[in-house]
Amino acid sequence: MTAADTPSDEELMQAYARGDMHAFEALYDRHALPVWRFVQRSVQNAALADDLVQDVWFSVVRHAPQYEPRAKFRTWLFTLAHHRMVDHWRTQKNHASLDAESEDGSALAEMLAAESGFGPERRLDSRELAQALLDALAALPEVQREAFLLQAEAGMSLAEIAQTTGASMETAKSRLRYARARLRETLEAHA
Repeated sequence: MTAADTPSDEELMQAYARGDMHAFEALYDRHALPVWRFVQRSVQNAALADDLVQDVWFSVVRHAPQYEPRAKFRTWLFTLAHHRMVDHWRTQKNHASLDAESEDGSALAEMLAAESGFGPERRLDSRELAQALLDALAALPEVQREAFLLQAEAGMSLAEIAQTTGASMETAKSRLRYARARLRETLEAHA
């Protein structure tokens, strides 16, 4: 099958709306991991991310009969994820910390630290840099963190970020620029 033979996400969603379960499976296979990573890194809790992402996919199923491709499917999907997280944050007061332990008991910074053939000192530097990055990401204002994660995890363009978050193109651009600048400052301080 060539790239020209591969159906677009929008075509798959329309096929799913007509009852083609294989089309849904293809969409899920294409987008499940990026959506989960976006949500997980936003809420910083794997179990909660699982629940929220499940709600997002249920929403895809519920909205399938009314789906009309007005934007890229990916943009629509990440908009659903964004709205689900906003709903969650409105009902929650406590947020998990980025340095909280993961399900397997290891800190997230430890998981982000690069494995290498270098000695303990180099691994320690890597863990410290990973923790500094996580701390800097957590310290970003929510709108900047979201813009950064939509680009880093979902590979979205500025226009798609703006559409997903309901912000203007200039606002999305500013949020992304400020997020990058703060993260760059953190990394340079640890270099």
